Amino acid sequence: MSELLNCPECNGLFIKSQFRDTCEKCYKEEEKKYEEVYTFLRKRENRAASIERVVEVTGVAEQLIHKWVRKGRLQTAHFPNMGYPCDKCGKIIPKGKLCGQCTNELTQDLQRVASEEAFEEKKKRSQHSAYYSR
Repeated sequence: MSELLNCPECNGLFIKSQFRDTCEKCYKEEEKKYEEVYTFLRKRENRAASIERVVEVTGVAEQLIHKWVRKGRLQTAHFPNMGYPCDKCGKIIPKGKLCGQCTNELTQDLQRVASEEAFEEKKKRSQHSAYYSR
């Protein structure tokens, strides 16, 4: 259900809903900023603008732009230089939680752990199946 929380922006009380993670006042301010960023990016000459350029021109915090890209409000198909940081290394990515390099590292680590576990299991089974004669 709904929770009573403090707004992360203004510290005021609000009821968290499925769609909002800030109070009504901060949500309206955030929507105004979104409209400003979206209006800037809709212009043909600004579609390939970097996040730094958007922050410089609009004055909107970089974290908000990352949030909108993560939620899909600013789509990387339309604005190719938009993205958000990888959860592990911080490299800017257009989708998912991890960049390709971190995904590959995680996959390799999981494969290594799985092979080590298989080796240990095989070693354990071979110790129990030995027969002794007198």
